[in-house]
Amino acid sequence: MSQAAPDRIVIRRKKVQAHGHHGGAWKIAYADYMTAMMAFFLVMWLLSLIPRENLPGIAEYFRMPLMTAITGGPQMDNSRTVIPGGSPSVIPNKSPVPQRKSMSSEDAEDDRRDVQRLEDLKTDLEALIESNPVLRQFRPQLLLDMTPDGLRIQIVDEQNRPMFATGRAQVQPYMRDILRELGPMLNKLPNAITISGHTDALQYASGEREYSNWELSADRSNAARKELVAGGMNEQKVKRVLGLSSSVSLIKDNPNAAVNRRISLLVLNRRAERRIDAQDAVGESLANLKSVMEDSATPTPAHVDGNNAGVAPAEVPPAVVKP
Repeated sequence: MSQAAPDRIVIRRKKVQAHGHHGGAWKIAYADYMTAMMAFFLVMWLLSLIPRENLPGIAEYFRMPLMTAITGGPQMDNSRTVIPGGSPSVIPNKSPVPQRKSMSSEDAEDDRRDVQRLEDLKTDLEALIESNPVLRQFRPQLLLDMTPDGLRIQIVDEQNRPMFATGRAQVQPYMRDILRELGPMLNKLPNAITISGHTDALQYASGEREYSNWELSADRSNAARKELVAGGMNEQKVKRVLGLSSSVSLIKDNPNAAVNRRISLLVLNRRAERRIDAQDAVGESLANLKSVMEDSATPTPAHVDGNNAGVAPAEVPPAVVKP
């Protein structure tokens, strides 16, 4: 009898798969929780700064129905700020930033009349240029325009008709005639003026270290001031005399062009005068503060003791008086 085949033994091994790392989801949830807690404590801190009498108003704001906030209503906040209820803020500020005062109706009307007077002066100057034979021949060199700071009168150079001697502040005769004709016209208004000198971008051989276009433009603007005063302009009208070199060119693409050499007279409006006066007042305050600090830092002279009792004081040289 044949031998029976042995039974086949099948061994099944269960494959165990490693679970993935579970380190991401709880971190996101925890970060959201911490953010919410930080926002909560920030709100609580802000509420602690608000005076108790203002808390009902804030509570009333949060009780506002959604439709009232969308469509408007008697409880709607109409402040200009983008933050609801932020004009003015109910949170006290220990170091408030000074807000710009709104212009009153009287100041606005005064500024409007001032601009109108400058427009009238521009019209009178244009009529004078057309009627005056001295100014009419230089009409292409006279530019008049209104700026945010006032009426600007620019006397520009021409290649064949320069206003000053080359590289110097010596006024040419026809430039002297133009300035002396304009001088009396500037007395029509009480407005102050500024005088600015401009040059082209051509440099001196010595460069910027010695006499340069900065000094030249300043000297030319001061020479123009003298001619205006000689023509009859009140010298107290001059607010500033500036030398701007080639920093402000009429033709940006050609800084060496002749028209970039010019004298600019700006008849200031009231607003520009107030701004300049405020700037000067700040500078004067800083100068006074610096002077006080320097005086306080100056050491006091030592007291004379018994050892110096018989020593004569040193001679003080006499003060030098400028001629």
